[in-house]
Formats: sequence, structure tokens, C-alpha cells
Amino acid sequence: MKLLCCCSVLVLLIFPTLSPAEDHPEIQLVEIYRDVKMVRPISLQIPKDGTSRRFLVEQTGKIKILSADESSSEVKIFLDMTPLISVEKDFEEGLLGMAFHPDFAKNGKFYLSFSRQGPKRLVVSEFTVSNSDPDRGDPASERVLLEIQQPEWNHNSGNMLFDPKDGMLFIAVGEGGLKNGVFMLAQKLTRQNGKVLRIDVNTRTGKLPYGIPDDNPFVGDPIACPEIWARGFRNPWGISIDAETGNFYLADVGQDLWEEIDLVEKGGNYGWEYREGLQEFGFRKSLMKLLGLKADAPKGVTFVDPIYQYSHAEGLSITGGFVYRGNKIKDLVGHYLYGDWRMGKIWALRYDEGKKEVTENHLLHQPEDPQKPLVQPTGFYPDENGEPLVLGWKGKIFRMRQR
Repeated sequence: MKLLCCCSVLVLLIFPTLSPAEDHPEIQLVEIYRDVKMVRPISLQIPKDGTSRRFLVEQTGKIKILSADESSSEVKIFLDMTPLISVEKDFEEGLLGMAFHPDFAKNGKFYLSFSRQGPKRLVVSEFTVSNSDPDRGDPASERVLLEIQQPEWNHNSGNMLFDPKDGMLFIAVGEGGLKNGVFMLAQKLTRQNGKVLRIDVNTRTGKLPYGIPDDNPFVGDPIACPEIWARGFRNPWGISIDAETGNFYLADVGQDLWEEIDLVEKGGNYGWEYREGLQEFGFRKSLMKLLGLKADAPKGVTFVDPIYQYSHAEGLSITGGFVYRGNKIKDLVGHYLYGDWRMGKIWALRYDEGKKEVTENHLLHQPEDPQKPLVQPTGFYPDENGEPLVLGWKGKIFRMRQR
């Protein structure tokens, strides 16, 4: 308890005083799709093809098409990935990410990340829609792009998105699993774990099944994986790019004390396993000293600070979201929506572009009974009109509305 109190003081010294909780907009969560059975929904993707289809990704392997009518029980199975994925422990392995090609309406291409075993790995593959049925993905069309070795079952991430400006595909990859950063992969430029990767799915570089963008930061480095865009992450869960500002938000799940929100920069190093949030990661330093190894970061290495962090007195596992740009909740426009999976809390954070700092962080929702949260958020996604939907781990979807 004393340590948490000291750390809370540290946050007050580093981050500005934020708006008091009583100033937050009055928000309610309304359950939708009550008659649709869902199992661990982790992503909701809506392609810009004019069809108003909502593609719900379940970690257990199915991708379902939901009707735009939120009272409907109609569901179509777009793709069942169950035969193609394999898991050791399904708590963090499984079907983990989906992204539609920017020209999906014309080429029918989409991208999935998922777990496979023997050896254990995170796979990123390209698929296309069936030629005979636009509501079916073709499993036989799989084209494997990346296979990233995962030494353990956890910390896979697998979140993906296309940059709205240049169409490059970003892929977030966890640092390898277990705890304490024991594999020490997040800092190694020779490994893709603990990184944000950036590739071009429309071209080819050499014998690779994708292209390496010329402006990737480590192109030309003889020892670095040229796909790396940024490094030093533990287990990113929730990435998004705000189309208005271009800011790339990433929520990185912490271990012992801190959860963090980062703005991802080209070539940035975000500190794990040397740091957890803004603080030095004590276990690593103690272990290195015990082994008689150097504990400090190498000379010349500069870490990018998170724009915000919260202690494990507030929550235990961050879920990232997106910057709200809709029309129905005026008080939240320009705020980054995110939550805590374990505690069932939801916040809205404002990052001031001029000051380059967070100036507001409103607690929008917290469970009446911490042991029985209404929602354990696995993702925050905009609908066709930019209005926020919240996915719940226990098989529910909620619409966020202003009271």
C-alpha cells in the first residue's frame, strides 16, 4: 500500500492536474443485440463498402456479420477460423485481429491475425471474399504474410489497422509471454516481438510476400527487422489512428503497477522491459544485478514517455479505444475512449495538441459492484456514424449514450 501511495504522488508530479470526476459527461451503456449469442467478442470492423455490415470477431474463431438493426437476431457466419487456428490456452490465444483492405469494396481482401502451434506462433494472413457469396470469406484463399514465433501462450496482441493516409498495414505484436519480460525480446531489433510493425500488402520486397516501406525507420540496418516501426511494448491491446490529427494511440497492458497509453512515433522506443509506464521496472533491474549483468539501458537509448498512465489501484488491464468524432455525445468529441478489462471502468481522455499533454481524464462508468462489472471491455469501436460501441468479454455489446 505504501508503494502505491508513493507512485500516486509521482503521477501528480509528472502529469497535469486533470478535470475532477464530477465534471464528466453523464453516460449510459445500453445493451444491443440481446438475442445474438456471442463468445468473447474482441473486435468489430465495419468496411467502407456501403453495405452497413458489421463484422464481429470472436476470439474463439468465428467472424459473424451483424445486422445494422441492433434489435435483430439475424447473424451470418462470414468465416469460421476454428479449423485454422490452434491454441494452448485460449485465454489469450485464438483469433486476435481483423482489418479490411482500404479497397475492400473492389478487391474483397481482408487480414486476420491468429494463433497456431507447432511451433507456437502468431500468424498474419490475407484472405479474400468468396466469389459466389459476398457474405462469406474464402478459407482456401489464405496467403500467409507473417509468422512470428511466440515462446509462450500469452502477450500475443495481434491488433491490426490500415493507416488512413497511406494504406500501410500496422500490426501490434506482444513481447512473447510469461511475466517479468523474461525473454527480453521487446528491445531486440532482431525480433518482431514487442513491436509495432508496418508493411505494404500491395507490393513485394525480394522474396517476401509483402513490401517493406522505404520510410520504415530501420530499413538499411543490417541486423534489424525492417518491418519494425516502433518497439518496447509489453502487450498492446487496442490501437487506433485519429484521422483528424494523425495521432496513433496504443494501450499497453502493464504487469505489476502501471497501465499506459502511448502515442506511437516512427522509430520510438517505449521502454519495456526497462520501464513499466514512466517508472523503472524493478524486477528486471534486480534480476540483472543478481546475475552480475548491466541493469541500466544502453547509452544513447531514449525512451518515449506515455501520454498517460494509471496505477493498479485504479485498474489492472487496459483496453484501448479510439478518439470520438461523432455527433451525438457533444461533450466527448475529441476524447479518447478507453477502459479497464479487469475493473470494468471506462474513461474519456483528452490530449491537447498544442500543449502536447493530457488535460482531461473523465471516469465515465464504473461498476456498482467491482466483483460483478456490467462490462469487461475488450474493445471500443465506432459504428458507421462514428458513435461508440463497447464490446464485453462475457458476450455482450453495449452502445454508449449520453443521458
